[in-house]
Amino acid sequence: MKYFFIKDFKSSSFRSVTGVSPTTFHSMVSEVKSAYAEVHKKRGRHRKLSCEDMVLMMLEYYKEYRTLECIGASYGLKKSNVGKTIKWVEEVLVMSGLFRLPGKKKLVQPSVEYDVIVVDTTESPIQRPKINQRYYYSGKKTAYCKISGSNRQTK
Repeated sequence: MKYFFIKDFKSSSFRSVTGVSPTTFHSMVSEVKSAYAEVHKKRGRHRKLSCEDMVLMMLEYYKEYRTLECIGASYGLKKSNVGKTIKWVEEVLVMSGLFRLPGKKKLVQPSVEYDVIVVDTTESPIQRPKINQRYYYSGKKTAYCKISGSNRQTK
């Protein structure tokens, strides 16, 4: 679907749309195709998207960081299927060993230069402590505090 429209782009345009060069993209697609053939060797339900579109969807998620519902609307899929597809493609690419980042110490060294670095910056809520709340309490009033007597309106 979407890959059909960008496959003939120049290298610079392709990289600005996907975030990777066309050669990197095609090597990602070849890894996904081989894993997809392995999974569906005997039988199984085939996916609605081509392998190129699955890789493009994952790259789109990382580059633009749109919600899964928004990506699903542009590909004609549900949110849950988009999440499963992105996770599966990520696992395939990491397990291949070709697209794995080295450790933290290697990334800090200035002599090493990388074409692509992907960073996941999801926010995850934390629970407030049930025990020792006083230690974490800043002393500031918040919106859910009781209204003091001076701010209260009388009838």
